[in-house]
Amino acid sequence: MKILLVEDDRTIASGLEYSLEQEGYNVVICYDVMSGKKALMENQFDLCLLDLSLPDGSGYELCKVAREKWDIPIIFLTACDEEVNVVMGLDMGADDYITKPFRVRELISRIKSVLRRYQKGMQSKHILELGDIRINTLDAKVYKSGKEVNLTPLEYRLLLVFANNEGQVLSRGQLLEGIWDVAGDFVNDNTLTVYIKRIREKIEDDPQNPAIIKTIRGLGYKVGD
Repeated sequence: MKILLVEDDRTIASGLEYSLEQEGYNVVICYDVMSGKKALMENQFDLCLLDLSLPDGSGYELCKVAREKWDIPIIFLTACDEEVNVVMGLDMGADDYITKPFRVRELISRIKSVLRRYQKGMQSKHILELGDIRINTLDAKVYKSGKEVNLTPLEYRLLLVFANNEGQVLSRGQLLEGIWDVAGDFVNDNTLTVYIKRIREKIEDDPQNPAIIKTIRGLGYKVGD
């Protein structure tokens, strides 16, 4: 895991680098805004530690650059008299701050906490839910009430089209467009009917009276309210 540390006090920077590397982190150190911006442009980081006061500017500038380029956690390192100003940093998208002088163990604890929150948030972005159906798009798996449902690639793709358009009525043409020629298979109107029937048999409590994939007569299909 790669961390960008921007801190103009070389003694503090060196001590933090050693402690973070002992925890298994790969640390890139910069001592000013200019070199920090260059590092952000040339590398992909998992987290930024930014000193608020730097010789050629402030951590705010780097926070803005980082936020424009990456969706990663940002922690400010601030002096006591700067603490009131950190609110602006939090409003800009920083995730946390720690006031100098601080204990290294406390900083490492903050880092781990912020990373856990981010990882959990990233996971949630890849989870789609339709009633008791849960779709994990990271591993392309579908679960019903916690139990995995085995879908073919085309069935999965079709269910994904529904999930990504929850609440919208989708015509048969739109559905065909969404799954056409996936994995080299041509899907026609009749095949679509068969696939929807198969999906309902796998995810609906009562496939004859579907509650998830509903037929909207004369228009198409809809999931959700």
